[in-house]
Parts: sequence; C-alpha cells; structure tokens
Amino acid sequence: QVQLVESGGGLAQAGGSLRLSCAGSGRTLSTYDMGWFRQAPGKAREFVAYINWSGGSTYYADSVKGRHTISRDNSKNTVYLQMNSLKPEDTAVYYCAASLGGPITTETTYHYWGQGTQVTVSS
Repeated sequence: QVQLVESGGGLAQAGGSLRLSCAGSGRTLSTYDMGWFRQAPGKAREFVAYINWSGGSTYYADSVKGRHTISRDNSKNTVYLQMNSLKPEDTAVYYCAASLGGPITTETTYHYWGQGTQVTVSS
C-alpha cells in the first residue's frame, strides 16, 4: 500500500511560480511511475505531467508544456511539480498518483492517489 501526500499549493499571481511536492510512504516510490493530475471547479480531472520510475522519461499535457517541470528524488521518496509562468487557468486541485504501468494520461492507470492540494492563480 502506498500513501501519497501533496503539499506546496497556495495562492499565486499570474506569472508566478509554485512547487508542489508529493511525498510517499508505506512503500518506496522508486518502482512506480508517477503522474500529476488536476481538477478545476466544474471540470473533469485532467492529466498534467508524467515521470517514469527512474526519472529518465517525462511527458506533459500541451497546456503546461514548457511551463511546468516534473521531477523526482527517489532517495527522498518524493515527486515534484515545478510550476512557472502560472496562468489563472492553472487554478485547480492538483493530485499526484502512482502507477505500475499503462497509458500514462489515463486516470485508471494509476493505482494510488493523494488527497490533492489547491492551487489558485489570480490575474
């Protein structure tokens, strides 16, 4: 069983930055591929970013490509999402999730989920 806890959310101005963290416990995250998803008010949850177990492969939604960066530190059992050049449309609850493989943008691929952290970007 893997427990995931997100942190680092908050209020930011447009153009600003935030770094989200996702800390794992219960089992090492080093064998899991990891993803970040987000859900804006009134909208379905959507894929944001992916990183494979070693950190050697990443993939991003077009909406965040070039602005956000996913990374991981397996020695700290933590995954990060550095969010730069924030836009009001980045406002959402952000979730990290762990997967043992499968289509990387699909929610059902991910077996474990955190509780989410709120990100609000003001214009």
